[in-house]
Amino acid sequence: MTKVPEPGAGLVDAANSDPIPETAPPERAATGLADESNVTDDAFLGGELRILQPKRGYRAGIDAVLLAAAIDADRAAGSPLLDLGAGVGTIGLCAARRISSLNVTLMEKQSELCDLARQNIARNDLTGRVACIEAAIGASTAQIQSIGLRDNSFAYVVANPPFMGARQGTPSGERLKAASHAMDEAQNLNDWGRFMARMAQQGGTALMIHKAEALSEVLASFAGRFGSISVLPIYPRQGEPANRVIVRGTKGSRGSLVIHPGLVLHSQGNAFTPEIDGVLRLGQPLPVPKS
Repeated sequence: MTKVPEPGAGLVDAANSDPIPETAPPERAATGLADESNVTDDAFLGGELRILQPKRGYRAGIDAVLLAAAIDADRAAGSPLLDLGAGVGTIGLCAARRISSLNVTLMEKQSELCDLARQNIARNDLTGRVACIEAAIGASTAQIQSIGLRDNSFAYVVANPPFMGARQGTPSGERLKAASHAMDEAQNLNDWGRFMARMAQQGGTALMIHKAEALSEVLASFAGRFGSISVLPIYPRQGEPANRVIVRGTKGSRGSLVIHPGLVLHSQGNAFTPEIDGVLRLGQPLPVPKS
């Protein structure tokens, strides 16, 4: 992948909220979010990908890029991937840009975000390989079939669920922000794990990124559904506690749990380590052993 250098500031570092210098002026678009002043135009993968996303509410950053980079390009080539709770499509679009033969379905329940995702697909010339459908986690088999999908049909299912439960924290007054940060009243991580297993084909891979303190819940959501589970801790800096984990599992496998040596995002100050910089700006794969 060729790096396209562009000045500015836009991609948010989810580990410490530091901006990564990579944004261009927003372009006018009919988004359903009132007007273009509510939307930013952010560059990912060194400018190889342009993403429109709401100025307020959940904004995709490092977590999305790291999860997309955890997809094994060799195994995923030519395969179908489902990005659950896709928002404006950042994870799936990063994966599609990295892996030229990957076919991606973005699944998002918020119509405004799905509209932005469709614009992001078109403006990045990925219309032939990426599509966004409007549906919620836990949709019935009949609902899934009505939008052209089938259970047990995806080689990869990826997710970056909301970090808060429905009753955790103070709800935001903004509907999109509240929906992006907290789950529905009737939902928990087990529902996400169940739906991931339902949509994954036998032998398919599930990948989830979440806050490190929720690791036990993520593992419980995979239990009995996915085996050969691997856990990759992510540390903001050397000597600090992990604040993210990427959990991978294989549907139908009985393999044991593996915890990998963690990845450190930053070296001195706010500078990224060379390996992480290559992931974020050059679209390189995540430096983690393949499962």
